[in-house]
Amino acid sequence: QVQLVESGGGLVQAGGSLRLFCAASGRTFRSYPMGWFRQAPGKEREIVAAISWVGGMTYYADSVNVRFTISRDNAKNTVYLQMNSLKPEDTAAYYCAAGRVASGSVYYRHSYEYNYWGQGTQVTVSS
Repeated sequence: QVQLVESGGGLVQAGGSLRLFCAASGRTFRSYPMGWFRQAPGKEREIVAAISWVGGMTYYADSVNVRFTISRDNAKNTVYLQMNSLKPEDTAAYYCAAGRVASGSVYYRHSYEYNYWGQGTQVTVSS
């Protein structure tokens, strides 16, 4: 089992920045590809960014590419999502997720590839 707890969400004006944190506990964190998803009211959950557990391979949704950066510190069991140049359309609940254990530099893009989820943290961007 892996437990995930997100933090760092809040209210910010358009153009501002936020940094989300995902603290993991339980089984060996370093073996899990990780991802950030978001879900806005009335919309489906979508991938925001993903990162491999080793090798630093990353993926970004087109809507956040260049503006967001995913990173991880395996020694601290933490995944980060740095969000810059925020837009009102970035408003959503953001979820951290841990994927199936992988042996190489892989990341996952689909929610069904993730086994563990945090409770979410709300990000609201005002115009």
